[in-house]
Amino acid sequence: MPHIQSFPPIADARARILILGSMPGEASLAAGQYYAHAQNLFWRILAETTGAEPSLPYVARAKALKSRGIALWDVLASCAREGSLDSAIDDASIRANDFVAFYRAHPAIAQVFFNGAKAEACYRKHVLPLLAQGFGPQRYTRLPSTSPANASMSRIYKHRVWREALRLALPGRRGHASTG
Repeated sequence: MPHIQSFPPIADARARILILGSMPGEASLAAGQYYAHAQNLFWRILAETTGAEPSLPYVARAKALKSRGIALWDVLASCAREGSLDSAIDDASIRANDFVAFYRAHPAIAQVFFNGAKAEACYRKHVLPLLAQGFGPQRYTRLPSTSPANASMSRIYKHRVWREALRLALPGRRGHASTG
């Protein structure tokens, strides 16, 4: 089973929201870009909020995220996995990213959105126990996975849920996203 590694985060000092996936799929790893699979809805959904249209070069999409205070990363630094499915991750091989260092470097992050159930489960198991009480973001929300493998929910539903969560969480917007 191949051992794979994630990418560095897309983030800068303005980050107030962190979107976490689990581990890039094969198309993303091959391209060296987050959410590179043509059928993944991530960039289409975020385009409405950030202007990061999927047709823009990857560097421009990353810049658009940062300009809106959104950081992007994966929970896992590395793991063994055959193929792209989260269900194929060998749990014994999981190594989480260094979130203590990340949150120290990005203290304004107040909200974490998980792109799917596996990202949330891995974070709760491998990251939360390492964070001191009260350290890091205090609001966590699992959103539907934007992956084409998540076919149990319609594209329209995924788009609506993501749009509403981001609308509530972005600076200058009223309200807060739900906690998890």
